[in-house]
Amino acid sequence: MLSYVLRRLLWMVPTMIGITVLLFCVMQLAPGDPAALKTQGEAGGMGSGSSATADVESAYEKFRKRYKLDEPLGVQYVNWVEHLVTLDFGTEFFRPNVQVADELWRRLQVTVPLSIVSVLLSYLIALPLGMLSAVKRGSLIDKITTFGLFVLYSLPTFWAGLMLIILFGQSSLGWLPVVGLHDQDADQFGTWQYAWDTILHGILPVTVLTYAGLAYLSRQMRTGMLEVVRQDYIRTARAKGLSEKVVVFKHAMRNSLIPVVTIFAQILPILIGGSVIVEKVFNVQGMGLYAYEALLKRDYPVIMATVTVTSFMTLLGFLISDILYAVVDPRIKYD
Repeated sequence: MLSYVLRRLLWMVPTMIGITVLLFCVMQLAPGDPAALKTQGEAGGMGSGSSATADVESAYEKFRKRYKLDEPLGVQYVNWVEHLVTLDFGTEFFRPNVQVADELWRRLQVTVPLSIVSVLLSYLIALPLGMLSAVKRGSLIDKITTFGLFVLYSLPTFWAGLMLIILFGQSSLGWLPVVGLHDQDADQFGTWQYAWDTILHGILPVTVLTYAGLAYLSRQMRTGMLEVVRQDYIRTARAKGLSEKVVVFKHAMRNSLIPVVTIFAQILPILIGGSVIVEKVFNVQGMGLYAYEALLKRDYPVIMATVTVTSFMTLLGFLISDILYAVVDPRIKYD
């Protein structure tokens, strides 16, 4: 197992290089010039005339030279990789005093807890629901569960978020805060009050992050269970007189987890780097919103940093998923 993990970690290096090269090329081919966006924004307060035009052109050239955008693409990429080795993602284009690595770390401390809670809730709710639906196949419980989960899965994330804001926000019930993860004066709160404020602010974003994954996981668990319960060894277990509870939880459930474990490799990076819509709707200052704002401004260092972290998490998710296969099914060996 250890040698297999080491090989996979080593293979991550060329894979990450390929991802970053492709990302860098696509980013350069995308329309929009960050230097032009920066200087045009500053030109708004300069007035008009030849002197103002000259100042804009000078600022444009200085910006490109400062961030080495005037160098060949190959040189730009090599410079970026050299900094990446030391986890230095540079500074933001539009906030030169802000280090991308520091800001990204701060944003991850917002996104990761939300994602972990969402993943845990998804699995804790989806697995029992899927098992119940499979065991009670064709019953009223199965039909109600199937219908409800398909409805949840079909709801667009942004629409669900907006509906929850309208329902629970100040314009309606007023039960929950709907903006950010803290009140404006949260810094003055005590420890328990601060924690309670965070929980209240996180209920709606976590709900929206959870429901779609929950519905999909539950369907996969149901499918896996239905396939397993048809196997000969399940019939044999029942023929021996074992209780249905023992048959389901000891013999069927573990083998039904393989499809669900496979999905884990996809859910983890999606929740960490793909919560753009949720963070935008609820104005949560996390990594997803950070990447979205960087795309609008063509902030190359931020885009490269966020996509690199998300890509690494994707590869790590696949590795964890492969390791969990052996945990779920001891017959799987890695030589």
